[in-house]
Amino acid sequence: MSHPTHLVALYRLPAYTFPGPGERTDDLPDPDSFAWRITSDVYDADEEWTAAFARFCDAVDTTRVKALIVGAWKEAYDTDPSDVVEALLAARDRFPALRALFLGDMESEECEISWINQTDVTPLLEGFPALEEFGVRGGSGLRLTAVSHRELRRLVVESGGLPAEVVRGTGGSDLAALEHLDLWLGTSEYGGDSEAADLEPLLSGARLPRLRHLALRNSEMQDAVAAAVASAPVVARLEVLDLSMGVLTDEGAAALLGGQPLTHLKKLDLHHHYLTEPMQDRIRQTLETAGVEVDLDRDDADEDADDDGTVWRWVAVGE
Repeated sequence: MSHPTHLVALYRLPAYTFPGPGERTDDLPDPDSFAWRITSDVYDADEEWTAAFARFCDAVDTTRVKALIVGAWKEAYDTDPSDVVEALLAARDRFPALRALFLGDMESEECEISWINQTDVTPLLEGFPALEEFGVRGGSGLRLTAVSHRELRRLVVESGGLPAEVVRGTGGSDLAALEHLDLWLGTSEYGGDSEAADLEPLLSGARLPRLRHLALRNSEMQDAVAAAVASAPVVARLEVLDLSMGVLTDEGAAALLGGQPLTHLKKLDLHHHYLTEPMQDRIRQTLETAGVEVDLDRDDADEDADDDGTVWRWVAVGE
């Protein structure tokens, strides 16, 4: 099983971690040259995240900051980031250049992705109307209601189990500028209770006129997702289709190939899959010969079988 790692970049800027308490802050880099990662500790924190953020605002010319990465907060396995959201919103007038925000940048050693407690992130999108990129990690307690945002170009939600409410909220949002959408749907074991039907508003493309990269991945219902995508109107305008990291079998791949043509794509990403060699060959012959880049790396997608014939398969990122 894979595990998310710290962001190395955001908004095409390399990530830079703001010094911790007691460390020097008199030789910091230019505010607009990095994506600033502000973090505390999940366990036995010497400083609350909000205190670290206050130090950051005092030490850095925030009017020039383009990207912020929210790292760990104290007891993220038991505490949601409501105070983090409140602190960000209270300081929004100090960040006129902010264009990218990521909430919950934690590795498994800090907090497993499905242990991260999240909150309603709708106020962040409403409070920062100039954001072009927004991302969040962790699905437990995550909420997102339908929102209208004119500037957002990239939306990423990473989870081991994405609540249906978030899927529906995304589908109900008017995101006229969105080009890149990445949803990790996850498993029911970790709160992923959406169904393929919940994706219909997204797959219609009616509220996503500029979408070019669609990722619906890390799903235990990847076959059903592939079948829904096969006839989805939004696919005709895509350059990249990503159905990776999930439990995709020959059934889903056959439905995908039996639907509308995919030869206009620049890339089809199916890595971490459960496809047989004949099906992989069929995909290559259909798409690679038409110039489509296809990722069929099996990755660590191993399956187990019980004595009674039950086959167990897993998504790439669960707990």
